[in-house]
Amino acid sequence: MAKISRSASRERRHLRVRKKVYGTPNCPRLSVFRSVSEIYAQVIDDMDGNTLVSASSIDQELRSKMEGLKKSEQAQLVGKAVAERAKKKGIDMVVFDRGGFRYTGRVKALADGAREGGLDF
Repeated sequence: MAKISRSASRERRHLRVRKKVYGTPNCPRLSVFRSVSEIYAQVIDDMDGNTLVSASSIDQELRSKMEGLKKSEQAQLVGKAVAERAKKKGIDMVVFDRGGFRYTGRVKALADGAREGGLDF
């Protein structure tokens, strides 16, 4: 029997979570993707399939603040940035989609940063 790769396992977990977690215009989905070196967050309306707001550790305006910070600190900054941008668009409440990743480390730091920025979930 072939061993299932870590990325395939994460994809399966993500699909399992996505069966229940669904973003509406009133309460969009905050989706997180974590690569080895970067972290990305999007606020998505699944009804229309639109990304309403996004932020990542490779954003031009955040790049200058990232130098010399640990990855979890960078994730917290990304969380604050996505919350700030969502607030400007009138989004106060979201559902959190951890993307099949464990809710520790950078994923938790991003969520904490988003909560500090004023998002409810």
